Amino acid sequence: MQEGEQIIDLYTWATPNGRKVSIMLEELGLDYRVFPIDITKGDQHEPKFMSLSPNNKIPAIVDHSTGVQMMESGAILMYLAHKTGKLMSSMGEGFWSEMEWLMFQVGHVGPMLGQTHHFVKFNPGKSPYAEERYRKENVRLYQVLENRLQDRNYIAKEYSIVDIATWPWISRYEFQQMNLNEFPRLKDWYLRIADRPAVQRGYSVPKVLDVPIPD
Repeated sequence: MQEGEQIIDLYTWATPNGRKVSIMLEELGLDYRVFPIDITKGDQHEPKFMSLSPNNKIPAIVDHSTGVQMMESGAILMYLAHKTGKLMSSMGEGFWSEMEWLMFQVGHVGPMLGQTHHFVKFNPGKSPYAEERYRKENVRLYQVLENRLQDRNYIAKEYSIVDIATWPWISRYEFQQMNLNEFPRLKDWYLRIADRPAVQRGYSVPKVLDVPIPD
């Protein structure tokens, strides 16, 4: 077998969606190469990247062991979990609970908190209505997670792709002007995951950065 045939190529940037996949790869111990796609310079619109991700969004992967190439972070997490048999339950009650909360992340947590980043962090004052709307939605979503964690350590039964998908978005609590001390169970969950060495390594892809730790 030639060198590189078992390697996964990861096209990514230092965003919550990108960190989902780098954390997953680190948790699984899979060999991968990183190809930074600087979205601040428009790299996501280059034809080569568009051939991998027609939606012009990071992350994307190419798995040289199978020939599979994929976009969309949630789908990539599911693919990697299925490939390795780790961090996702087999078909049954546990699987559907994970799917329920994974869809909650990709349909609500990511899009809504992402809009907060756009209006509150990067464009303050341009749309007071949007800022108020997404701040309120932040609080609602944080409270949903706070309630879910009332009697459990992880969003599903065990540490899984659901936590890996959700945690990077909560790591941007400062962008969202959220105080994790107001959500003690969510804060405990956040710190529990932040303490994982694989999470710390994955957070620093493609840039070496410290994991945010709330006071």
